[in-house]
Amino acid sequence: MFSGRPTGIRRVVLAQAGFAPVAALAGLALGGPATAGAALYGAFTALAVSGVMVWRERQALRHPEWDQHRLFKLFIRTGVERLAVLVGLLGLGLGGLTLLPLPLMTGLVLAQFGWLAAAVTPTRH
Repeated sequence: MFSGRPTGIRRVVLAQAGFAPVAALAGLALGGPATAGAALYGAFTALAVSGVMVWRERQALRHPEWDQHRLFKLFIRTGVERLAVLVGLLGLGLGGLTLLPLPLMTGLVLAQFGWLAAAVTPTRH
């Protein structure tokens, strides 16, 4: 059964949460509060997209009886949900909140380095 140790995707989320203040501080140093807010929003957008995956991973772990077909459907559904969250939050940030596009996308990309950080960090057992 599940041992309570962080899975790969949870390590990514933790790394992305660590990159969020870095993005905000870099934005503040380079362009001021508006840039920092947009970069932070971009980082939190990446965090929300990964959060959907963590939610679905926990759901799958709670149901060991699910067969491969059900898990594949969940995999496809999770991809669609993640895309919808990404498009919705980017649309809200760029259209509704009128955040600066370049810092927003830079924060999003910087937070995506959480995947790289989790991949190169050795797991502790």
